[in-house]
Amino acid sequence: MKFSRIAATSAAFFSSAVLANDPLTAEKLVADINQVELERVLWALNKIAKDNGGTRAFGTPGYKASVDFVLERAQERFGREMDTYVQPFTFVYDETREIKVTGPDGEDVYVVSPQYNPATPLPGGITGALLNTPVNDTTGSMCLEEQWDGIDATDKLVLVKRGVCAVSDKLKFAKAKGALGVILYNQTPGNEISVPTLGAENIGTIIPVGIIPLEVAQSWITRLTAGESLTANLLVDAIAEDRETWNVISETKEGDPNKVIMLGAHLDSVLDGPGINDDGSGTAALLEIMGSVKKYKGFPHKIRFAWWAAEEAGLVGSYHYTQNLPSAEADKIKFYFNYDMIASPNPKYEISSYENTGIGVSLLEDYITAAGKTVNYAEFDGRSDYAGFVELGIPTVGLFTGDGAPWDPCYHKACDDINNINWEGFVLNTKAAANALGRLAHSLEGVPPRLKTTPNLRGRDKMNYQFRRWAALAQEAGSHSLCSHGKKKSTV
Repeated sequence: MKFSRIAATSAAFFSSAVLANDPLTAEKLVADINQVELERVLWALNKIAKDNGGTRAFGTPGYKASVDFVLERAQERFGREMDTYVQPFTFVYDETREIKVTGPDGEDVYVVSPQYNPATPLPGGITGALLNTPVNDTTGSMCLEEQWDGIDATDKLVLVKRGVCAVSDKLKFAKAKGALGVILYNQTPGNEISVPTLGAENIGTIIPVGIIPLEVAQSWITRLTAGESLTANLLVDAIAEDRETWNVISETKEGDPNKVIMLGAHLDSVLDGPGINDDGSGTAALLEIMGSVKKYKGFPHKIRFAWWAAEEAGLVGSYHYTQNLPSAEADKIKFYFNYDMIASPNPKYEISSYENTGIGVSLLEDYITAAGKTVNYAEFDGRSDYAGFVELGIPTVGLFTGDGAPWDPCYHKACDDINNINWEGFVLNTKAAANALGRLAHSLEGVPPRLKTTPNLRGRDKMNYQFRRWAALAQEAGSHSLCSHGKKKSTV
């Protein structure tokens, strides 16, 4: 009996030793990815949102619980193989507690509030005569300064059609013309209205806005055109205040610290939903790939995983990381993969790149097309967490399956929950990500050096602007604390 125990112990030790020396390959990483484990991660994130008011947005308890969930795996389960830390920073948290539009006949109107919507005076909001403005679906309605020539919006609520340019641009022009607020109407019929952001950088420069359905606005415009005078009321109870948040960074103990392969996904959701596709899918993919990587040895390049905070507030967490990265440390990151919304219900398989991406496109493309899927291609446009890495000239690629209809009708909505996932596409994309990592973990063939001169990239100016914008926001965030409770604030 004693001999049996010794034999069993020896066998277990031998088995553990073999596993500990098992070399990492792309094929092994791919084989480790399965739907059951991905489902478990998304179920946990979905439960976190349910337990915290339906959201995992930065600055909320739901985001803190999401951070703790990632840390439990990275630090406690994988602590022997991974070095993990949090990167704290402070940013402006925004929340609209109440928004209400009362129409000309005293009726309550369905309305949506954008992020960083300034507050109206409370408790009464702002009341003003409705002023219609011209529509131009080509250049965008009221997107250009000359479109406001001859318009006197003093003390009025201005009706403006949504589309083409940033909502904040329309609000700035309206404010310059003396408007109290803007009633923005959607481009398409119905109450399926996506939530835009006005940007924390615009705090103090814009006026309150409510976004209403197209058909409601059209009925008002008909009456205004017929010569009626109509009055409406807009009430916005909102806060904008500094809150601490955290990026989570975890990297393998093994591998050359001067040759780092990095993967990133944002951990936060919007306030209006649990963010299970956007971007629980990327979060889960990274966790499952990390759980596979930690089983193996024998890879020459260090592997780093990042879960970004406050992406939905303007890519803030990834900008914080890249802005504070010394040039020598940026040189060590040989490649960055960005995974944002990789499980849309009706997926397109879109790979984004720029001139210094190198082999990254083919690494993802070959795996996805081998599965019989068609790949779409796009240039980086600054809409996700790759932007700061592109700014630094780091070879970068992104994978994305589409937002809004027809790809993800629940984009930025409460229905972006566990039922909003295309499991076949999700598993395929996670396997593609694992395969790409497995290749670069061993070889940098086809990976260009970091680009330290300005790339000839369409949209580059936009990303440069965003990078500078973040730096300005980082300085200004501490000076803003806006709340509609207490003294009334002028919105003009």
